[in-house]
Amino acid sequence: MKRANSARLPGLDTLRAVAIVAVMLYHLESFLPERMTAVAQFGWMGVDLFFVLSGYLIGTQLLRPYSTGEKPSIWEFYRRRAYRILPAYLVVLWLYFAFPAWRESPALPPLWQFLTFTVNLLFVDFSHHAFSHVWSLCVEEHFYLVLPLLVIWLMRRPSLRKTVLVIGAVVLFGICYRGYELLPLIAPSGWSGRGVSDDFGTFYYRYLYYPTYSRLDGLVVGVTLALVRLFRPGWWEWMTSRGHEALVLGLALTGSVCWMFRNDGMADATKIAAWGTLVGYPLLAAGLGLLVVSSVSSNGWLSRFHVPGAKLLATLAFSLYLTHKEVAHLDRTYLPSLTEARDAKTVVIYAMTCLLVAALLYGFVERPFLILRDRFERKKTQSVDVEMLREPAL
Repeated sequence: MKRANSARLPGLDTLRAVAIVAVMLYHLESFLPERMTAVAQFGWMGVDLFFVLSGYLIGTQLLRPYSTGEKPSIWEFYRRRAYRILPAYLVVLWLYFAFPAWRESPALPPLWQFLTFTVNLLFVDFSHHAFSHVWSLCVEEHFYLVLPLLVIWLMRRPSLRKTVLVIGAVVLFGICYRGYELLPLIAPSGWSGRGVSDDFGTFYYRYLYYPTYSRLDGLVVGVTLALVRLFRPGWWEWMTSRGHEALVLGLALTGSVCWMFRNDGMADATKIAAWGTLVGYPLLAAGLGLLVVSSVSSNGWLSRFHVPGAKLLATLAFSLYLTHKEVAHLDRTYLPSLTEARDAKTVVIYAMTCLLVAALLYGFVERPFLILRDRFERKKTQSVDVEMLREPAL
């Protein structure tokens, strides 16, 4: 057990805790004190941080065997992902369909869309249906499905040039796709793309924010970090020996993206918002990637300090992600006297109830299935909590 704990990286716990808190603040912004709006409006970036973490951690899992001359088992990888994701997700999905009172919104897409993780690829109005936040889990599932196949293909004849071309092509595709969709806003008069609708917010989320093929920047940056760590150890040592610089530069890049998306740019049909969408996502991914480097560095602040509560939030991150919107809805429905005012008391109520439900889901569903997975693979079950903290939260 001591060995497992020695492998703990508190910086990654901190980033995961920041990511889930940011996502929760963003989703609950309209019910929180107005003084929190300045921070909550950028909470959507927490999802991008999850993407970078997933790319780094999953990429490391898949690529490490190649660094030692072995090959990973693709079926073992899919099985481990299934144990990690499906039990808690299916329980929450069952609650949505079995108990309408659980839903934060009356409308709900058909079950097959959730079971096939295609909700974010279909042209639905996410602003008016329940469990809308599952779009990011769909992105993660598509990533889990495709990355092992891509790795196998690339590692048949490993080449730095080919790898760089693939990474560059994915990032460039995202920029070009978003640029095409936003041509009416960023191009001179006379150009046209699909055509931005009058309801820019709906257009934005439907075609630019939710689809997997538009949101690959964070995942690509994370996988790139894993590649450097495993196959360019000299580069990795140079990067991780500069934790302070990585933190400062990462915060600077992230701050520049906040400026691009200021004044709720994602729902604002302006040239600034359009250009931010075009280049902001790769810049944000790069900035968050530098924060990940700092969190695993040998001398960075993120890697040296244990933030109180970070380990708990990191452990419960997936359960919090699945349930926080529904729990807040139940709070407003059944505890109106405690949640009607947008004050500190409301924040405490939301925090306590969300943590309680997440702890129940983790304790009765997530953790038992992780232990079952490890027993199936004949691993030591007492290290499951530490091990899962080195896995993606989504």
